Amino acid sequence: MNARTFFTSRAGLASTAAFVCLLWGSAFPFIKLSYPLLDIRPNEMSEQILFAGYRFFLASLMLWLFLILTRRPLRITRAALPALLQIGLFQTTLQYVLFYIGLSYSTGIQGSIISGSATFFSILLAHYLYSNDRMNMRRIIGLMLGFAGVLLASGTTGALTFSFGLGEFALLASAFCNALGGILAKNRAASFDTVYLTTYQMMIGSLFLLGFGAMGAGIAPFHFNGQALVYLLYLSFLSAAGFSLWNTLLSYNKVGRVSIYFFLIPVFGVLLSALLLHEALHKIVFIALLLVTAGIYIVNREKS
Repeated sequence: MNARTFFTSRAGLASTAAFVCLLWGSAFPFIKLSYPLLDIRPNEMSEQILFAGYRFFLASLMLWLFLILTRRPLRITRAALPALLQIGLFQTTLQYVLFYIGLSYSTGIQGSIISGSATFFSILLAHYLYSNDRMNMRRIIGLMLGFAGVLLASGTTGALTFSFGLGEFALLASAFCNALGGILAKNRAASFDTVYLTTYQMMIGSLFLLGFGAMGAGIAPFHFNGQALVYLLYLSFLSAAGFSLWNTLLSYNKVGRVSIYFFLIPVFGVLLSALLLHEALHKIVFIALLLVTAGIYIVNREKS
């Protein structure tokens, strides 16, 4: 079985997307756990952006090593540079400037839920950009069920409570940049190797993050102990693996068929935040899991 056959099959798409969403869902609690270890406070935006820069620069180095081991092209060509800059700006720099700032003002559960809105942005953008990826009634019903699950999961106090402040708006804007970056990556995937594209867009995006963060906090304001270093390396790994696999899925499938699995990110994020951060987890979240699963099934069920 070749890569295209596996990643376009129902089982291959579902298992790969679920694994990526598990990785990305775990980012919420591990970022929250890293902040107190490095003494990063909610109002210290430069430190938050710099920490993000560390993470994604290390992730790009991991992917760069993979390019070397698999003997893939390493040189950044003039033809590739505009695409790498464009995707790096949205999928790494802007998304994670907003994400790290937003998460510092939110709980892990709240951040997990709002970030799931990237699904809606992806499907809406695909509807207007691709003639073969339009909305239909089946997809609308699936999205409504999934969104209902996301809303129910937001009931962190046991009821449906959802308030928006700086953190929530930053996370929502981050989700839009995530969706747009995914669309841009899909458009360029036919011209460039997926891992090559992911490596260099992440490296370029992380250099902007490092520059912005260093202007306010210096280049090395943190004191890493063993635990903080392990968390940083794990966050870097999940970014390297997650973006490579996700962009590979987008290169072989319609945006809407892949993006619906974004609903799993808030599910994993909520459960892992409850487990690792000891945030309150109520029965209503388990109902949300059922709705999210139903939404995924309906959207991906092919017509007979």
